[in-house]
Parts: sequence; C-alpha cells; structure tokens
Amino acid sequence: MAREDFSFFHSLRVRWAEVDMQGIVFNGHYLTYFDVAFTEYWRATGLPTVMQQAEEGREMFARKATIEYQAPARFDDVLDIGVRSAGFGRTSARFVVEIHLGEQHLISGELIYVYADTTLRKGVAWPEAWKDTIQRLEKLRPEMAPA
Repeated sequence: MAREDFSFFHSLRVRWAEVDMQGIVFNGHYLTYFDVAFTEYWRATGLPTVMQQAEEGREMFARKATIEYQAPARFDDVLDIGVRSAGFGRTSARFVVEIHLGEQHLISGELIYVYADTTLRKGVAWPEAWKDTIQRLEKLRPEMAPA
C-alpha cells in the first residue's frame, strides 16, 4: 500500500526499553505500536471510547493481528504509523497498519476486530453511523460486505 493511501498517522520515538543489544526493536513491540496508533486513530474518529462502549455492553474484540517485516526500526527512530480502515463485514472490521521511517516502509500489518455483545460474547452488527464516520475519515473507501 502507498503511504499516500493513509489519512491518519501517529508518530512515536523508539525507546531504549524496546530494543535489543543491537539497538533493534524487539518483534513484540510492533504490536504495541499498532495498538497505540489504533487507539489514536479511534480517538480521531470521535466515536465512543472503549470505556463508553463497555458501559453500553458492546465492545470491539481483537480477533486477528498480523505483521510483515521489511526492515527493522532502531533505538531513537521517530516512526510514523499509518492506520486505515480497509473493510467491514457484518460484525467485523479490518484495519491496515504500516510503520514508516521517513519514506522507508518498515512494517505492514492488519488488525481485525469483532464488535460484540460483552455479556453473550457474540458478534453484533457494526453501527452504520460508525461506518459512515470512519468512511469520511478515509482517503480510500473501505470495502463493505454485502448486506
């Protein structure tokens, strides 16, 4: 995916505690970076927070996370993490995440969330208003599953 396809980026600096003896980021920290960037993406949408969702008895549950490594990040690098909605199913949403160092593409990934009733632990339909809000944020229209 092209960097220009993302309308949202969150920047962070790699900290000493996140690297090995060679100064390269430990693999597990990339998922943390994804989570931090996704949290800021969600905040930018203005949609209900995790706490507000919990109060309503419906939340987004992480279903899948994938990472593909192209190049490592290193101590003190300032990374730009792009997040975008790639598609919606009836109960699920797919988000693409990329980590860049300047113009260099380091990491690609995907996050899949299921919107679910917290008591039943069963998927429920994504609110149409949420889909509309997210679509307005995106440069590329997310794919929609047939109704």
